[in-house]
Amino acid sequence: MNRATFFSPQAGRIIDAPRLTRARFAIGDVVRHKHHDFRGVVFDIDPVFANSEEWYQSIPVDVRPLREQPYYHLLAENEESSYVAYVSQQNLMADSDGGPIDHPSLSQIFDEYQNGRYQLRRGLAH
Repeated sequence: MNRATFFSPQAGRIIDAPRLTRARFAIGDVVRHKHHDFRGVVFDIDPVFANSEEWYQSIPVDVRPLREQPYYHLLAENEESSYVAYVSQQNLMADSDGGPIDHPSLSQIFDEYQNGRYQLRRGLAH
């Protein structure tokens, strides 16, 4: 009984995952991608890869991350735009020193930026 399942709307299927997973980052943390020039704030966490197979296969094999690790949903930004990103734990690092994120959807999920992270709006936590 060390495994559990959950339905992923993104993948359109039931996902098998370890019952316990250690996420390095939490909702509200500001992170930076290790290899690509963007940063973001975590707004959701999947215990393992829970996106479509097509999305996973589109990543070149030589840089494709492992499935069995946390994946983070980010309100992301780079110099040109704001968007939503889905990134493996192995490709992220903390970036609380970089200051706040400028994403148009931030106020829908978070209140203020405080002590290097965002505070989740009241009523959104479960």
